[in-house]
Amino acid sequence: MGRMPEQTLPAPRTPDPMEAPSVRWGILGPGNIARTFATALREGTRQQVVAVGSRSAERARGFADEFGVPAAYGSYEDLVADPDVDVVYVASPHSEHHDHALLALQAGKPVLVEKAFTRNAGEAREVLDASAQLGLFAMEAMWTRFLPHMDVVRQAVETGLLGEVLTVMADHGQLLHPDGPERLSSPHLAGGSLLDLGVYPLSFTSMVLGSFASITAVGHLTDKGVDAQLGVTVTGEGGPLGLVGSSMVTKTPTTAVVAGTSARLEIEGDFYSPQPVRLMTPSGRELDRYEPEVRDHGFRYEAAEVARCLHDGALESPLMPHAETLRVMEAMDEVRRQVGVRYPGE
Repeated sequence: MGRMPEQTLPAPRTPDPMEAPSVRWGILGPGNIARTFATALREGTRQQVVAVGSRSAERARGFADEFGVPAAYGSYEDLVADPDVDVVYVASPHSEHHDHALLALQAGKPVLVEKAFTRNAGEAREVLDASAQLGLFAMEAMWTRFLPHMDVVRQAVETGLLGEVLTVMADHGQLLHPDGPERLSSPHLAGGSLLDLGVYPLSFTSMVLGSFASITAVGHLTDKGVDAQLGVTVTGEGGPLGLVGSSMVTKTPTTAVVAGTSARLEIEGDFYSPQPVRLMTPSGRELDRYEPEVRDHGFRYEAAEVARCLHDGALESPLMPHAETLRVMEAMDEVRRQVGVRYPGE
């Protein structure tokens, strides 16, 4: 018998963001993540930011001056009413996503809503129901889903390159408390590690395993009642295991592993940004490696996906469909229930 060929990783199928149609964005909430988004659009796409809105006209004007945005509004209502805006990027705190997404949709604007999509699954359903009823596109801005190395992971799993997938491990810990952003400490702003950091490894695990058959969570809370760090174990249909960690009180490796009966994938930290993917034998020998061509401006891939979907008349993205957003939100609701985190007004 001849020697079996070496296993190799598939090439990503991710389109060049520069080739996506140009659409005109309005940014709702000029915070740090909005700056990252605006920079990615400016440096890596043909998209345009044409308007920014804030409760503070001064903050809106400062953002507009920084990024050369033509229109700055001191209210969100004025932003979503701007006829030059094709789509609204909701970049306000988690606690406001539901109301601000509905505000944009009811004004006739499609929306890209920063992750976590809302505080809970009930709010997410209301936004997605409005999207369907109004015939307007809506998507969660889980930017990791759209990166080329994640398409490598998807193909490796779907084609059986790893054999039967049995284990997924992923973590996301950053030293952000108690000296980090105030919103992470505040129950009123839906703070804690899960919605801000844990959503990444949980969404990654959901992408690989599909529906969760069980969820078990442990953790400890801050003195204000939000989760400081969590450990979550999930099982997929048929028994595969997912191990997820999140923390805002320590920096963890932020790596990810997908292990099957034939091989495993290892993604270097920070796994949720453009990173190499290694294909390994069970004994630890490297078979192949995917190296990203570019590692900066990762948000440009999700913006390009929105532009393509709008151009095609789609109401959701196949890479981050509504059902998947709901599945992750429902899982986070269950995690919070088990560890005792409840936000005011829920």
